[in-house]
Amino acid sequence: MSAAAATPDAEELLLPGAGERSLAQVLPAVCAALGADVPRGAAARDALGLPAAERACVVLVDGLGHLNLLERGGHAPFLRSLLPGSAPLVTTFPSTTATALGTFGTGAAPGATGMLGYTVRVPQTGALGNLVSWTDLPDARAWQAEPTVLERAVAAGLAVTSVGPARFAGSGLTNAVLRGPAYVAAEQLDARVDATVRALRAPGLAYLYWGEVDKAGHHHGWGSWQWGDALSELDAALARLARSLPRGTLLVVTADHGMVDVDPARRRDLAADPVLGADVALTAGEPRALHLHLDPGADAVAVADRWRGVLGEDAVVATRETAVGDGWFGPVADHVRPVVGDVVVAMTGAATVVDSRTQTPASIALVGVHGSLTAREMLVPLLVRA
Repeated sequence: MSAAAATPDAEELLLPGAGERSLAQVLPAVCAALGADVPRGAAARDALGLPAAERACVVLVDGLGHLNLLERGGHAPFLRSLLPGSAPLVTTFPSTTATALGTFGTGAAPGATGMLGYTVRVPQTGALGNLVSWTDLPDARAWQAEPTVLERAVAAGLAVTSVGPARFAGSGLTNAVLRGPAYVAAEQLDARVDATVRALRAPGLAYLYWGEVDKAGHHHGWGSWQWGDALSELDAALARLARSLPRGTLLVVTADHGMVDVDPARRRDLAADPVLGADVALTAGEPRALHLHLDPGADAVAVADRWRGVLGEDAVVATRETAVGDGWFGPVADHVRPVVGDVVVAMTGAATVVDSRTQTPASIALVGVHGSLTAREMLVPLLVRA
């Protein structure tokens, strides 16, 4: 595995690493560009090359990977116009929304936030908690206690507005990683664009989230016409946003992760495979990035070896000690360490491992997925218009 090259092969495996251009730098860099004093802000701004501004809009598009955008850019003339001269960012492992938003929102690695996948094992209860719906989890601020970049920005005197669906206002995930700003509810994309423009009539920062590209990818695949239509809709709205923002507003578009389309023939069900299922008490994470929590007394090295024997080139399999030591999650705090699986599995190619004991048939049948270390999943765009 390596640091991100300028245009890596989609199958290349990338580890999130210190010193690279990363998703963690976006909000600190933008706040610094607006004159707000936040930790690591000045260094992040230098790394990303953002100009000074009085107003800024940060748009996070769920599921819009850098390589996905490059390959389907014909559907997005506005975004495509911002690609020349840009360079991608590296997201988190797992390359999934809850984990990436945790790092985007706090500037801290998943090993500090505890946001380690779509689902996680809760050490206090042994239950499988969902970090997106925030079910079967402790209070959001207890689980994720790192200060958010936006609450630091507000404390520094910056006017900050977050724009998104009403159901996200005060949700567990919002409280965990994006708490701090005033929240404006707007459902349709055009309504969110209008709300963002209104918020930036005065100097400050607006954050806008859009999830329909990811939704289309999950259900139809990122190579589908439905994904292309979702990208076209987004592109037209962002072009209107750029035209409508006050002159000199800094517009930054990024994403949380990319996406791969899976091969059902390379899907394995742990619940139906006695070799993969042996000694595994609970599977957390997702089909591209699994945390295997083992039965008491089970040998993690032996389980990892068995999984390598079954999966071969379809996966990278590591014990907790190896994954943590190699920096898959960044520095791991003591209270987060038990959240990491005894064995951690990162899938490659178009392969997945599911667990029908805990995953629904609908989730198992998703066409587009993400979570692993391939460049297609790990690289996200950073598109800037000043």
